[in-house]
Amino acid sequence: MTDETEDSPERGERIAKFLARAGIASRRDAEKLIAEGVVKLNGKKVDGPATFVQPGDRISVSGKTVAMPERTRLFRHHKPDGVVTTHKDPQGRPTVFERLPPALGRVISIGRLDLTSEGLLLLTNDGALARKLELPSNGWLRRYRVRVFGHVDERAFAALARGVTIEGVAYGPIECGLDSRQGGIAWLTVSLKEGKNREIRRVMQHLGLQVTRLIRTAYGPFQLGTLPKGAVEEVHPKVMREQLGIGEAPAKRRRREEVEAEAVAAAAPPPEPAAPVSKRPPRPGNIPRARNAEPKRPPRAATRRRTPPRA
Repeated sequence: MTDETEDSPERGERIAKFLARAGIASRRDAEKLIAEGVVKLNGKKVDGPATFVQPGDRISVSGKTVAMPERTRLFRHHKPDGVVTTHKDPQGRPTVFERLPPALGRVISIGRLDLTSEGLLLLTNDGALARKLELPSNGWLRRYRVRVFGHVDERAFAALARGVTIEGVAYGPIECGLDSRQGGIAWLTVSLKEGKNREIRRVMQHLGLQVTRLIRTAYGPFQLGTLPKGAVEEVHPKVMREQLGIGEAPAKRRRREEVEAEAVAAAAPPPEPAAPVSKRPPRPGNIPRARNAEPKRPPRAATRRRTPPRA
């Protein structure tokens, strides 16, 4: 049975998902906008998230018309230090988005990098995709090059693989390796899956190290590579299909998932054969016999000795 809130060609697309794809907000924030009564469909206020958008419908948020979503696009951006990852900063600091080329249109970031951090920042025009790629459940590693000042204890780095709790905040497993060291300055490679707010800086401070530079070099399968600082480059649709399954026809995507499942099943080790079941009946009295014991022989029948006849 089909869920009444499930998208379908006949019913259309849920309005929260539509707003997320349009880059207005994440699905969760779109539902908040709906609850606040600022979302309208064809001039009428939307009462709940279980509302569907059909082709040709007119949607507005706070009186501003929402354009129909474009195809999903993904960009790699080399964020420089000294800019904040927000659309509008109350302190008036320069932001990532005001420095982007106008031709990109409205995009949002996948995750954040703080003011003094730099490196790979993924951007997209699809809020639903941004939310999906931010979830730790993806299992994607975020890799960083970190310059620290202080005494480096590699045994303490090894302990981070089990996770660490700092001031009541539990951080998941962290892979940390020493790349080079010169005096009190060292370069590290740090990999993690959660990426909580200022996680690397707080963990390093917990170990008595001061972070003086932090560069994100990879986010899942996407790499910073040689992308110049401040540059933006779109991820090719073919790569998005291969890495994210975006742009595939439903039938093709189902077939690809079936092939992947078959490959996983084929790579699994074969089950161990079951031990043969002995058909020999159990011994009377359940008395085990020693392996080297000779089988019992049946008793010999008594024979009468024949005496020769007398002469």
